[in-house]
Amino acid sequence: MSYPFELDGETLWDAGYHSGRLYASLAHGAAEFLELPSGLAPNDQGGRDVDPEQFRGFVEGLYELYASTRNEVLHGLAHGLLVTSLVLLERAGGTVALTPPHEATLLEEKGSLVHSMAV
Repeated sequence: MSYPFELDGETLWDAGYHSGRLYASLAHGAAEFLELPSGLAPNDQGGRDVDPEQFRGFVEGLYELYASTRNEVLHGLAHGLLVTSLVLLERAGGTVALTPPHEATLLEEKGSLVHSMAV
């Protein structure tokens, strides 16, 4: 069973059911924490539709939190969600400007994760 993330009927990530539900739940919680819309809405296929503009704003807010905190726990909690979100955002046609202290690591991890995120 899958949990698709779609944009205009195109599947951006055909996540496994558990992976997709957990990601959507984490994104929802982070969006609530950041006081931003996640850009992910339930769809008829049992997954989520991606609103590219809202989702980009969410990922930007998540990256700002990640890049600005010195709290190791908060940084770690945001990390996995951020890398997954960067892959999904790229597939939706968007990007976030990354700063040099984090850019190389995040791009490398995004490149590794992209192969695990089936389309």
